[in-house]
Amino acid sequence: MSEMSVRIALQVGAIALLLLAGLANAQDSYSPHAGVDYPQNLYWGDTHVHSAWSPDAGGAGNERLEPEDAFRFARGEEITAHNGQKIRLRRPLDFLLVSDHSEYLGLYPMLEEEFPSLIATETGARWRNFLQEGRRSRIGAEFALSLAAGKDLVGDRSFVGAMWQRVIDHAERANDPGRFTAFIGYEWTSMPGGANLHRNVLFRDGADRTRQIRPFSSIESADPEALWEFFASYEEKTGGRVMAIPHNSNLSAGRMFEQKRFNGEPLTRAYAESRTRWERIVEATQIKGDSEAAPFLSPDDEFADFGTWDFMRGMMPTGEHEDWMYEGEYVRPALGRGLALGRALGANPFQFGLIGSTDAHTSMATADDDNFWGKFSNNEPYSGRAEDPWARFEIPDAPEFAAYTRSTKLPEGLYTWNLVASGYAAVWAHENTRASLFDAMDRRETYSTTGPRISIRFFGGWGFEEGDASKPDVAAIGYAGGVPMGGELPAMPAQNRKGSEPSFLVSALRDPEGAHLDRVQIVKLWVDAKDGKVRERIHDVAVSDGRRIERDGRCKKPVGNTVDVATATYTNAIGDAQLATVWRDPDFEASQAALYYLRVLEIPTPRWTTYDVAHFGGKPPSAVPATHQERAYTSPIWYSPEP
Repeated sequence: MSEMSVRIALQVGAIALLLLAGLANAQDSYSPHAGVDYPQNLYWGDTHVHSAWSPDAGGAGNERLEPEDAFRFARGEEITAHNGQKIRLRRPLDFLLVSDHSEYLGLYPMLEEEFPSLIATETGARWRNFLQEGRRSRIGAEFALSLAAGKDLVGDRSFVGAMWQRVIDHAERANDPGRFTAFIGYEWTSMPGGANLHRNVLFRDGADRTRQIRPFSSIESADPEALWEFFASYEEKTGGRVMAIPHNSNLSAGRMFEQKRFNGEPLTRAYAESRTRWERIVEATQIKGDSEAAPFLSPDDEFADFGTWDFMRGMMPTGEHEDWMYEGEYVRPALGRGLALGRALGANPFQFGLIGSTDAHTSMATADDDNFWGKFSNNEPYSGRAEDPWARFEIPDAPEFAAYTRSTKLPEGLYTWNLVASGYAAVWAHENTRASLFDAMDRRETYSTTGPRISIRFFGGWGFEEGDASKPDVAAIGYAGGVPMGGELPAMPAQNRKGSEPSFLVSALRDPEGAHLDRVQIVKLWVDAKDGKVRERIHDVAVSDGRRIERDGRCKKPVGNTVDVATATYTNAIGDAQLATVWRDPDFEASQAALYYLRVLEIPTPRWTTYDVAHFGGKPPSAVPATHQERAYTSPIWYSPEP
């Protein structure tokens, strides 16, 4: 067991002991909750929002909404979009990371201020002229294409250090412990050949520690291992904490979860331990598609095709997607690969929890279909936007960018109708502070949603009883008798179990302002002890409306559909507000490593394109359905056999 695994096991054990202590204290105190200490608060946030300080955001319409505006919007304040309309979140978020790109961070403000060392460079002078001519989109295009080409266009980037201090200042002013958490961080934007290997860097710390460094960028190195080395030096220097959250992986051209190191060498145990040390959670869904599963890899999963993006070879129109790339791009096969690699290497490099975030470049964390403001600011709501490109840049005609500009046909995935109004991160923590939220992410007690604020509890243990799911305090029972989402279920001696297979305590409550639930599923992945291959199976463990789960573990009857497409409305006349159960794995083999995670599905609701047509008129795009079933994915619970 790794050092991190031991730490998590000790944390879980401590929680159980505290619960037992609380029960003992209850005998001496009238308060039954005395001494009980486990995460009871669910917090909602976004760890991936860009402001006008990101070169691509500023080059695609976001000319004035800075980090301060992003924090104000997340806190529920009303701001004015670039199209002149007022916009506000119906329900504020609890936390936000403004993750502007570390590469040329704050480029446009520095050009406007004519930062001396920037303007003194040939590129800086040219970009200043473009800015004065109103050609911001040309600058944004050169930025994006330079990352794919691995080319530093500026040279002197000392202005980044000055902007980093302003990033910290904005987050410090917005941070309000106990009420709203403003994380300090940025996005590291590795994109070799157009393959999206981005990571969002999130610090646990405040200004006293983060002012001691300058953001590490992919210009220094595009290799994730170099980023982890920077993390190690930061923690040694400051005594702080930091993590990387891998970007939604579906546009990584098969490289985010590849079975080799960035330099092409074989994976090692040291690599696996480093990756699971620094990358505790992964972004499973966002505006540019969903990365939980792919129909190509899971053809028997009728719910796998949600916001699937497989139109291009990575982020750039350099070629078509190839089938071999899928396994390195999606979370489910990566989790399975991790089980197998854990056996081979002695450590699992892909033992991560799940979250969602928007990747909005508008400064506005909007993940609701009825309040979707696009990917870039030039894509804010207007009649017919679904049929237009979601990004507009002035592509430079230069030899070093020829590979990305020779195509005359716009790739299908670049049309706005293909965007998904998604997603948010859900975190179970003790309090709304940087430290508490970071620690919850570190122990992977998180889950991902495509927008709805569904409340989910998920525990694995050896002795949950059928009636536990209907008791008032499911969480107390879960922590006392097992491990929560993100935890590792230790092998237990048979004489200490109430059954020969693990039991899972499941509870899902609908978004109080959203749609009823269709079903709750447990996705199981395991390594076949006979041939070493990874298998997957999906079990419907709780379904609404009294429908039947067949002997094969699936409910064949659809939940139905109440959506009125013309008005973009629906009713909760179908589905259930809450689904809860205790499920036992009927195919459990004690000798096989396995993991289990929940997928919770809502009843059908209108897609954002349907809301657009209802608001503006016109015709809906034929390329996408009018409705979809939004969902949530929890972090897994891992089981490892006794050595």
